[in-house]
Amino acid sequence: MPGVPAFILRRLYVKGSLHNRDDGWGFKLKNTLGSGYAKGLIPVTVDGTEIALDHSFFDNEGAETSFTAVTDENTFSLKLNRDILLYFRGDQLEAGERKIGLGFIVPGLGTLKFDFNDEVEPADASA
Repeated sequence: MPGVPAFILRRLYVKGSLHNRDDGWGFKLKNTLGSGYAKGLIPVTVDGTEIALDHSFFDNEGAETSFTAVTDENTFSLKLNRDILLYFRGDQLEAGERKIGLGFIVPGLGTLKFDFNDEVEPADASA
């Protein structure tokens, strides 16, 4: 089955978008490769530790969608030249470099995986 190399998929990640949120953390993807969709999402990892699917969400044009809701009928769409926010409820990430891994189950291509490294900024001590 044909695949897409991880170095190409890494272009989906918006460098510098890894950040902490009040309710956890998140990052952005921007699809500059071509429109596509996934019928399943695999658990995201942080430094090798899996994040539970039921704590994993994405913002689909203003609507919150859980990773667990992605199916053959309710796909994860990556529209061309659009940002999509992925976020994870729970603990915030510690400051410093983190290695994030993610993957998609794509019809005709199978499971596509990639990872990226980025820095999480330390919390503002004056806030």
